[in-house]
Amino acid sequence: MLSVKEKEKIISKYKLHKLDTGSSEVQIALLSEEIKQLLAHLKKSPKDLHSKRGLLKMISKRRKLLKYLENEDEKRYNSIIKKIGIKK
Repeated sequence: MLSVKEKEKIISKYKLHKLDTGSSEVQIALLSEEIKQLLAHLKKSPKDLHSKRGLLKMISKRRKLLKYLENEDEKRYNSIIKKIGIKK
């Protein structure tokens, strides 16, 4: 789980306007950071199947958000992929 300070830092980096906390870019960035942390946890304990299931759910949710963003605005989609470092 991300701490409140980590979430605020990510939100401030990817927000579109002053009060933005729920745009697709912010959600994708938060999910990506949680996925990175969960991957590190799973490298230490590979038999943790409950966390593995949660990881797959997060990846699926991020994939859906990316697909939505790609259909809505391809320019924003390309910029978020470059910022986060996700492969197409």
